[in-house]
Amino acid sequence: MGWFASGQASGYGSGRSAGRLERRVSDIFQEIDEELRRENFAKLWERYGRYVIIIAILVVIAVAAGVEWRAYQQSRRRAEGVRYTVALDLARQGKNKEAAEAFAVVAKEAGGGHAVLARFEEAAAKARLGDNSGAIAVYDALAGDGSVDSEYRDAATLLAAEHRLKDGNPKDVIDHVAPLIAAGNPWRPTALELTALAQLKSGNKAEARTTYQHLVDDLSVPQGLRARAAEMVTALAE
Repeated sequence: MGWFASGQASGYGSGRSAGRLERRVSDIFQEIDEELRRENFAKLWERYGRYVIIIAILVVIAVAAGVEWRAYQQSRRRAEGVRYTVALDLARQGKNKEAAEAFAVVAKEAGGGHAVLARFEEAAAKARLGDNSGAIAVYDALAGDGSVDSEYRDAATLLAAEHRLKDGNPKDVIDHVAPLIAAGNPWRPTALELTALAQLKSGNKAEARTTYQHLVDDLSVPQGLRARAAEMVTALAE
């Protein structure tokens, strides 16, 4: 009995010692591992640290540049809007010469929608001044600008043709709007009406009547235009 108690106590003490030894060994290995990590990190930093710093600097510069660029773009758009509004005010006041010049500046310096609208307004201001050839030149330049959406280019083509019809060759008008007569083109009805007017001006009443009849028969044509075409068909039949 005494031996068992003594052996039990001795075993219990050995177990505690073994546990302490295991924890100590574990701590030693952990310290070694951390030391190796620090050493490896130091070596890596010595080798690649400058690149990390350079990349960090470049990221900061890129972010700052992006913020500055967005602020600049917003400021520029606001300035374009102000210049465009000033030009519109001149046009509303009947100062067409000043308005044409102001719109020309906006068209040259602005970007996007403001530039396109300014070119249309510049041409309209020239037309109000009686500068028909100047208006046609602006519309033609707009119609031939591949950077502008096709809908705007086609509209410019029609407006140029309308001004050509006043004192130009009717055949030129017909040739200019011919591509817009294709089925599916949103400007087809207007192009057909201009074609009919050009045919009338050149003395081809029968051809004009046929063109007007196409407008009457096309149910997709706006009702007001169809009504005008029907009146012209009746008038030319007489």
